[in-house]
Amino acid sequence: MKGHAMQAPSGGIRRTEFLAEEEALRDSVRKWAQEKLRPRVAEMDREARMPRDLIDELFALGLMGIQIPDRYDGGGGSIFLSALAIAELARVDPAVAVCVDVQNVLVNTALIRWGSPAQQEEYLPRLARDVVGAYALTEAETGSDAFAMRARARRAGSDYVLDGRKVWTTNAREAGVFLVFANAAPEHGVYGVTAFLVPRDTPGVVVGPNEDKLGIRASSTCGVQFDSVRIPLGRRLGEEGEGYDIAVDTLNIGRIGIGAQMVGLATGALEAAVGYAGRRRQFGQPIAGFQGVQLPLARMATEIEAARLLVDDAARIADDGGYGSELLSRCAMAKYFASQVAERAASQAVQTFGGNGLSSAYPVEKFYRDAMIGQIYEGTSNILLRTIASRMLDTGNSRAREGHRQ
Repeated sequence: MKGHAMQAPSGGIRRTEFLAEEEALRDSVRKWAQEKLRPRVAEMDREARMPRDLIDELFALGLMGIQIPDRYDGGGGSIFLSALAIAELARVDPAVAVCVDVQNVLVNTALIRWGSPAQQEEYLPRLARDVVGAYALTEAETGSDAFAMRARARRAGSDYVLDGRKVWTTNAREAGVFLVFANAAPEHGVYGVTAFLVPRDTPGVVVGPNEDKLGIRASSTCGVQFDSVRIPLGRRLGEEGEGYDIAVDTLNIGRIGIGAQMVGLATGALEAAVGYAGRRRQFGQPIAGFQGVQLPLARMATEIEAARLLVDDAARIADDGGYGSELLSRCAMAKYFASQVAERAASQAVQTFGGNGLSSAYPVEKFYRDAMIGQIYEGTSNILLRTIASRMLDTGNSRAREGHRQ
């Protein structure tokens, strides 16, 4: 399929329609989510657990290694393809979408962009095949200032010794490997932050209980303790002190994934509301016939399409090699707007359902709960607005000390 194109701000050309391979992935994920995932969503939400057999299906479908190169048994795809898959999963269950998001857009991306050949050879085939990855950055006292971390990594001969505790670590319960950030040279501030690949079975790694959350409940979110964990030099990702750059790079790309998740969530909420409006009868006719129902749904549809285009555009820029302030701003805009739209869409869907919208027997109640996290992780809305404004107004304050992953 030959897509239309538009002029990019930097002078390049970006497509605005899908290629055949993109449509094929979107359609296959949509079909699987409808047929295999949807029947399990309510139970997973109640139990706050994602069964291992479902994760195994995600691996078998190739959804946990979309961007991993073919030579490492991955899909050899793009950030845009990852965003498509995340959005389609989120139409049915945003919790499963965020599991796939962390794997592809954070952990796999970090290894692809920053890993040594030996590290890629060791980890990428496993991450494509059956190993879940987790991204351990946030600490109890950091919040939006994610780099004010207390975790430390001191040199001990040819090893590092890691001590610290991370919180709000997505995929922690299922993870076989953690991408961990700790400061190896506190005297250098954020430029002492260093990244490490830490297998789960390393002595001293302890995964805590799952958080009892409002939304995305099937997605595991745990604290992880690192007590005198010895890490060989070969498991340091990048050079000592490059952890700050690695985190900023991956978190920025990660906003595309969260934007896609929110677009998918909003789409699912809209579809549920439209379907219900056609079935629910009042005053002798379906409520879809009343303008008071029609106009809010039309606004939802318009905003969702605008959010989708922002997310798609940011993904195209990233795949085309964009970097620096343009990419930073576009990713911030995409995530900010998509998360705002998701909350509004979920709220309107609940209102369309009326009293039934408050019942867990209907899907919009869960969409509403799941939407709440969108304006928090990967940078709060105010942090993102600050990022956008700093580029627009040229304030010189665009250093990305921002965002965290739940």
